[in-house]
Amino acid sequence: MCRPPQNHVDLVSKSRVPSQIALHNFKELWFQQDGATCRTARARIDLLKDTFGGRLISRFGPVDWPPRSCDLTPLDYFLWGYVKSLVYADKPQMLVYLEDNIRRVIADIRPQMLEKVIEN
Repeated sequence: MCRPPQNHVDLVSKSRVPSQIALHNFKELWFQQDGATCRTARARIDLLKDTFGGRLISRFGPVDWPPRSCDLTPLDYFLWGYVKSLVYADKPQMLVYLEDNIRRVIADIRPQMLEKVIEN
């Protein structure tokens, strides 16, 4: 589900993008989002273009999102499958147990594991 365009612009401009940029060498940082129509409102794309310049992969961005591409990020080709396999291992029967499993599995992911995923 997508947020209304202004809510997304506020979220990106006030919190996530600036804090992430501070953690990385900005000249090497790329922003990638899929081409879902709800994520490509002009205000969103303009903000991302202003922030990332030519390092934006998105529909209507400087670098087009490849059609039918679902495996560009570690989230797509690793994280969701990994988390799902562990979260459902004990077949939680109540929402509270499912939520606990999700929190535990995410918290147990170590930076070394993520580094290996990114290298591959």
